[in-house]
Amino acid sequence: MNSTVKKNFTQKLFLCLAGAALLTSCVNKQADKTYDDAVDIPVNQQMLAELTSPPNVPTPVGKRKAKKLIVDMEILELEGEMTSGVSYVYWTFGGTVPGSFIRARVGDEIEFHLKNHPDNKLPHNIDLHAVNGPGGGAESSLVAPGHEKVFSFKVLNPGLYVYHCATAPVGMHIANGMYGLILIEPEGGMAPVDREYYVMQGDFYTEGNFGDRGLQAFDMQKAVREQADYVVFNGHVGALTGDNALTAKTGETVRLFVGNGGPNLVSSFHLIGEIFDKVHVEGGDLINDNVQTTLIPAGGAAIVEFRVDVPGTYILVDHSIFRAFNKGALGMLKVEGEEDKQIYSGELSDKVYLPEGGVIQSMPGSKEKKEEITASSVEERIKFGKDIYGRTCFACHQADGKGIEDAFPPLANSDYLNADVDRAIDVVLHGLTGEITVNGKTYNSVMTAQNLSDEEVANVLTYVYNSWGNSKKEVTPEMVKAVRNK
Repeated sequence: MNSTVKKNFTQKLFLCLAGAALLTSCVNKQADKTYDDAVDIPVNQQMLAELTSPPNVPTPVGKRKAKKLIVDMEILELEGEMTSGVSYVYWTFGGTVPGSFIRARVGDEIEFHLKNHPDNKLPHNIDLHAVNGPGGGAESSLVAPGHEKVFSFKVLNPGLYVYHCATAPVGMHIANGMYGLILIEPEGGMAPVDREYYVMQGDFYTEGNFGDRGLQAFDMQKAVREQADYVVFNGHVGALTGDNALTAKTGETVRLFVGNGGPNLVSSFHLIGEIFDKVHVEGGDLINDNVQTTLIPAGGAAIVEFRVDVPGTYILVDHSIFRAFNKGALGMLKVEGEEDKQIYSGELSDKVYLPEGGVIQSMPGSKEKKEEITASSVEERIKFGKDIYGRTCFACHQADGKGIEDAFPPLANSDYLNADVDRAIDVVLHGLTGEITVNGKTYNSVMTAQNLSDEEVANVLTYVYNSWGNSKKEVTPEMVKAVRNK
C-alpha cells in the first residue's frame, strides 16, 4: 500500500470512528436526559405489548426506553364456570376475568387495538383509568361485533390503574366481568422482587342464589340493590385455591397487583398470617408501611408487598368476612421452605377448656323452604355433593380434602371417616368438639352443626367417600334420617 492510499485510508477510518463516537455520545446523552414532563419523552421504536392472563404478570419494562407500544385486545363473550355446577356468561377482555394485564412505562405511546369478536352479541368499548382524555378512551373505542377500533394515548402518570367497559348500561358490562389492570411503571422501573401476581376482586349478581345449579343469568335488580351472590377473586370461586393457589418460598419477597372491578363493593383486602410491608395506596405514589388490611375501592387498585418467612398456606380474603367464607372471596398463597421457630413456633400445648355452658354452635337455618332436587343415581349424588362441598366445606377442609395442618383434620384417605359412616353422619348433623385422632394425628377443634337437609348430607358425604382415596360408600337420605331420629 503506497503512502497516499495509506494516508487516505487512515483519514477515513479516523472519520468513521469519530462519527461513531459522536453518535454513541448523542445516544448516551439522549438516554441520560431527564424530562420534566412525560409528554416530552421521545419514543424509541415500536413493540408489541406482552399481555398476560391472571394471575400472571408481564416482565418488568421500566428500565427500557419509551416505546410505541401496540396493545392488541380482543373482546369475547363466553360461558364459564362460576363455581362447581354453576355457569355464567362472562363478557371479557382477552377471554379471562379479569382481563389481560397490560404493563407499560411512563413516556410510552400506546396504540390500542380493540377487537370485538364477530360471534359476540353486543357492542363494547374500553375506559382505561391511565388515559388522559375524554372517557379514558371510551369515546374513541365503541366497537360493534366483527369490528376493530384503534386509538392512541401518551402515558403520563405512573401507577396501577383499572380499565373497564363503559358501554351503557355501564354497571351491567362491568358486573359481567369487563375489567382489568394496566400498570404504568416509573422511569427506571420498580424495585425488584422475587414474585409478582395479578389478583382482582369482583362482585356478581345472579338470578339464583349462591350455589344454585345450572346456567345463571345476570340479575339487574340485585345489582341495583347491591346484593351480590358471589364476591370472588379472578372471576370465579376457587380461582386461587388448590392447584390454582399462588406459590412462593420462604425468604422471598412477593408483590401483588390487586384491583377491584366492583361494580359495587369496596374490598377490605387482607392476607391471613402476613403483614404488608408496603402498600402503594390506591396504586399511586403514597406508600404505607406495616399494613394489616387495605381498602380498595370499586374501580381502584393497590400494590402490596411483603416477605414470607414461614412455610404454610396463607389465605387471601376480603375481610368483610362473610364474602370470603360464604360468597367466594378467598384465595391461597402456598409457601414452601424451612421452618423458623423464632418467628412462629407452631402449637406449643393442647389443653381441654370447657367453661360452664359451652355448647357446639350450629349453622342458622332458613325459614324459607326451597324446592329440593333429589339425586337419581350415585353419579348424580356425587355431582350434587361436590357442589355442596364447594360452598360449605372447602374453606376448612380444602379443595383437595387435606384440611389445614394443626387446625382442621383431613378428609382425604381418612381412617376416622371410613371407620364409621353413622358417626360421620352424626358429625355433620350435630357438630363435633374435643379431641379426635385422624390418620395417627390428634386434632382438637370445633366443627359446627350444619344446616343441611337429609338429601344434602347424603350427597356431600357420598362425594367425600368417593374422593381422595376413601372407601367409595354411598350415603342415602334414609341413612341420614335414621341417625337424625336417634
